[in-house]
Amino acid sequence: MSHNLVRAMGIAAVMLWSGSAFAETWTLNSDNSHLAFGSVKKDTVGEVHSFEDLSGSVGADGSVSVQIGLDSVETYIDIRNERINEHVFGGVTLATLSAQIDMDAMKAMDVGGMSVMDIEGTLAFLGRDIDIETEMFVTRLSEKQVIVTTNNMLFLSVEDLGVNDGVDMLMKLAKLPGITRTVPVTVRMVFDRDDQKADLAPAQ
Repeated sequence: MSHNLVRAMGIAAVMLWSGSAFAETWTLNSDNSHLAFGSVKKDTVGEVHSFEDLSGSVGADGSVSVQIGLDSVETYIDIRNERINEHVFGGVTLATLSAQIDMDAMKAMDVGGMSVMDIEGTLAFLGRDIDIETEMFVTRLSEKQVIVTTNNMLFLSVEDLGVNDGVDMLMKLAKLPGITRTVPVTVRMVFDRDDQKADLAPAQ
């Protein structure tokens, strides 16, 4: 076997091991994740709603992509779910949250470790890109699982989201005197590290 071939095989082995050891990717655990939002009607009646369909991942470079199934909105009143999908979301079924996290900081966390991270992201919602800035509280539950939650309450403007007319229609249909135009949001996201043999030793 030629020296060049042996050298090329050695480089390939190192690259393969490096990718396995360090190119961690993570997948959203949808069963244990939760996105809730609130509303206030008639000035005094507060209600909590949620989206039941969440999926997403974190790439090796720290790029985060979370898909929100808008048609999975749950307000605990069936007719209201239907009205929101028709008049607020206009039949659009998906929104996407994109962000970037510091993967080095994530990897450096010990099991049981906690950290607050400043996150800047973009919510792609009904044809608009809405800038998101917030603090997220990160806890490393195990070597293969982390939980990320909103550290403070996050508020989104109905006007920024472009759904003022839809909310007006909800008020009309439900014969309500008012619905608040600022939406409080809380998020809990659990991510599982993908099984990519990240703890393999170099091949002998």
